[in-house]
Amino acid sequence: MNAAATVVVNGPALAQRLPWSDRVSHLGLLGIVLLLLGLGLVAPLVAILSQSLNPSASGAAGLAAFTSYLASPALLGSLWNSVWVSLLVTLIVVPLAFTFAYAITRSCMPAKPLLRTVMLLPLLAPSLLSAISMIYWFGNQGVARDFWLALGFEGIYGAPGIVLAQCFATFPHVLMILVTALSLADARLYEAAAAMGTGTVRQFFTITLPGAKYGLISAALVCFTLVITDFGIPKVVGGNFNVLATDVFKLVIGQQDFQRGAVVALLLLAPAVLTFGVDALVQRKQTATLTARAVALVPRRSRGFDFAMTLYCGVVAGLVLAMFGMAVFASFATFWPYNLAPSLNHYVAGLVDAGVATSLINSLKLATATAVVGTLVVFLGAYLLEKTRGLDMLRPAVRLMATLPMAVPGLVLGLGYIFFFNAAGNPLNVLYQTLPLMVLCTVVHFYTTGHITMVTALKAIDGEFEAVSASLKVPQYKTFWRVTLPICLPVLLDVSRYFFINAMTTISAVVFLYSPDTRLASLAILNLDEAGDTGPAAAMAVLIAATSAVVTLLYLGLGKLVDRRTQAWRAPQR
Repeated sequence: MNAAATVVVNGPALAQRLPWSDRVSHLGLLGIVLLLLGLGLVAPLVAILSQSLNPSASGAAGLAAFTSYLASPALLGSLWNSVWVSLLVTLIVVPLAFTFAYAITRSCMPAKPLLRTVMLLPLLAPSLLSAISMIYWFGNQGVARDFWLALGFEGIYGAPGIVLAQCFATFPHVLMILVTALSLADARLYEAAAAMGTGTVRQFFTITLPGAKYGLISAALVCFTLVITDFGIPKVVGGNFNVLATDVFKLVIGQQDFQRGAVVALLLLAPAVLTFGVDALVQRKQTATLTARAVALVPRRSRGFDFAMTLYCGVVAGLVLAMFGMAVFASFATFWPYNLAPSLNHYVAGLVDAGVATSLINSLKLATATAVVGTLVVFLGAYLLEKTRGLDMLRPAVRLMATLPMAVPGLVLGLGYIFFFNAAGNPLNVLYQTLPLMVLCTVVHFYTTGHITMVTALKAIDGEFEAVSASLKVPQYKTFWRVTLPICLPVLLDVSRYFFINAMTTISAVVFLYSPDTRLASLAILNLDEAGDTGPAAAMAVLIAATSAVVTLLYLGLGKLVDRRTQAWRAPQR
């Protein structure tokens, strides 16, 4: 027992006891993770910076290129449009999502799981599904067009459509953060306040809001970043309202002006990096709200409050269902708006006539490969960082590169892949426009969330397992196989599902990387909408959402099976 304790305290002693073969394997595996992140993240970003400093068509190079483009009214207009639209969506979504999260965590309203599930539906479909639904609701031939015009709007295309569609697309992301923030509450604080005669309203402003302020800040930053970097929604309903994300696409695809496209990409990267830095600073200042003696807060029944929260959440959930329901209804309508009889015409037109069936298969291949490769690399990197010793020179670089993707918009990352992997002198250019490269891009794009999730799970496993194994001379791979892996299996499934769903719905990260043979279903929707085939586009968006929902149910079933086989130790002993 004393020997084991010595090993736990003395980290270097543990490193010295490791066989040389383990050290070599750790170095090799950590090197693989570092290589993948270097090729998939650092090299493309360096390529963007290099491209932005190259001479432009006007002869401007270096900082002169930035100065000349920053002085152009078009860029300033797009920059201002991106900023104020993102701020407006954030100001709308955060209070609405906070109220919904407050209702879930602090009321006794019925059907909480159902309402929360409904609000997560937008995560299963590409963001442009909400934009397509807005067209059918408020477009030129929309069901509620007269109502939209009566509100004073000229049409759905432009800033109003972008704001409305972004509110639906970003709501679930903000909701998840705020539900977590409000769930971490100590009932003793509220009991003490009530004993001192503090009213409910004052408790809200002195206990609830201060306790959730870091969650509110993180939610606001996430919402702002998602809106300012999104490409799909402005492309579908933006019309002549230019934003930075669509400017990058027009410059690169439409005008083949890679230098100016790189300049705009760096400008698009700036607010994302800024919000990421602010969020990291906020997280450092955050202190624990729950101690070992904390008491879980159990909401008390209040007929009036519960009714008000139920009514509010019902209305918001109804709006989300209306958005989804309209996309589903329009996808089955024979010929909108003249013949609304249900048919499969749009599905046939999309899958067969437009060849989206092949694109859907490509999306399934991409999602499956991303789920497998992404989960494996994320788990491997997190395990080597948290459960091994030594290699102190590489660890800071891996930690930094694992958190950096969160600050890089998908459109910027994809553009960097053009500059790096499509370079004539790069031997890796054979990967350009292939599924393996798209898998690498997608894994890197969503790497940070999976990494943080895995690190959190591994930190919860006491290091004494590895220490005792080392003292008993048990090979580390056996401890990994018999202890670490079984405990982490549920989290691995969650990370795998996260990679799969995001790979099915991603647009911005891969919009520059596909060929006719590797086109994805989400990108096919964009092409259909550009061609004016809104019905088939809606059908394909619904099909992606249905596929994601089925896969989610399969993951839930597999999760229950894994819990029965590997998580029996969590069940209370009788």
